[in-house]
Amino acid sequence: MGKRSKTIKVALDSLGCKLNQAETELLARQLAEAGYQLVSPLDEADVYILNTCTVTHTADSKSRHRLRLAHRRSPDALVIATGCYAQRAPQELAQIEGVSLVVGNNEKAYLPRLLKESGCMGSPLSVQGDLTTNHDAGFRTRALVKVQDGCNSFCAYCIVPLVRGREKSLPVDHVVAEVRHRAAQGYKEVVLTGVKIGAYNYDGVNLNGLLEHILNETGVERLRLSSLQPQEISPELIGLWRDRRLCPHFHLSLQSGSDGVLSRMKRRYSVSDYEQSVSLIRAQVPEAAITTDIMVGFPGETDEEFEESYEFCRRVEFARIHVFAYSPRQGTQAAQMPHQVSDKIKKERSQKMLALAQESAQNFSRRFLGRTMPVLFEQQSNGVWSGHTANYIKVYTKTTADLTNKLLPLKLAEVRGDGVWGGKVVVK
Repeated sequence: MGKRSKTIKVALDSLGCKLNQAETELLARQLAEAGYQLVSPLDEADVYILNTCTVTHTADSKSRHRLRLAHRRSPDALVIATGCYAQRAPQELAQIEGVSLVVGNNEKAYLPRLLKESGCMGSPLSVQGDLTTNHDAGFRTRALVKVQDGCNSFCAYCIVPLVRGREKSLPVDHVVAEVRHRAAQGYKEVVLTGVKIGAYNYDGVNLNGLLEHILNETGVERLRLSSLQPQEISPELIGLWRDRRLCPHFHLSLQSGSDGVLSRMKRRYSVSDYEQSVSLIRAQVPEAAITTDIMVGFPGETDEEFEESYEFCRRVEFARIHVFAYSPRQGTQAAQMPHQVSDKIKKERSQKMLALAQESAQNFSRRFLGRTMPVLFEQQSNGVWSGHTANYIKVYTKTTADLTNKLLPLKLAEVRGDGVWGGKVVVK
């Protein structure tokens, strides 16, 4: 018998949105089925693939940093950059020491074939990776399923339509089959993701119809939506939450609580529209967590406009706020706007909004103290397990039992920092 070549070790890493994570998970499954061994991004590997993000300067910097780290960790590895940064500025990434290949979003789906055809890869052997159990390779217990890509909105600050293209939806049957497959693999929760999933439309089936198909045709225990726009909220959509499998968690992107800023951003709703959507959700799904994104320092944002935004966020009482400072993106309208806000002011506003975000999250969690709620446990560190309730409260408990991917009732006892500590968990 001839000498067998080694199994190729592939490390996959992802930055940015849940859509990136979903695409990375799909790529991981394809490579595992092809026979590559999946390893953690922190381990040495023969191939390192980073799905980059370019939504801000910070995301760009993180992408470059991780690529350099991968090269230092595994100097002989094939280092591949893909994703939105690779689509926007391939030459920038190609100049980073150690980067072997840059693959834009348009070619991302062909990565398994490119890997196979690469002259330095050799032939993979038997299947080594199993994403239903291989959580150490960097994948989570919640399955992310892509249903849509692209955006037609062209908000003034956003680079996404330029790197993701126009809106396109995946076939209903494809999505249903993927959800069914992930449930059969043992995943308790599936998150539907895309650039703008509220725009889902395939052969006349909108998001409402897609959710009905999934709920009627699969046995998934929990179904969560990644993000919606406030103008996409309707009584018909919210009515679907009568099915308890739909997680009472709505991530509604706000960006600003000032009508003046929203207008300059070219967002397609007003503060009043947003508030009406929140009222509709809370009337029909009273335990729902409403989370959001807030941008500070958009060009021309005055102190008064920032205070409007701050006070609006205080009034809405979000369960979680993702705060980020405006970052100019070449090719967008906002990058050319006058009255750019200084970094010093952006930092001050970020810190004030982050303090409110922490206060709001703790206030939301306190509403549920003393309640026993199902928690999907995801990971552990030093004997402390963490997971999420259906309405996205992060919960911790200490136990020696293995809680990986278990959906168990837990009494919420005490708010600490970014989450809630629960009582004793009973493993069935």
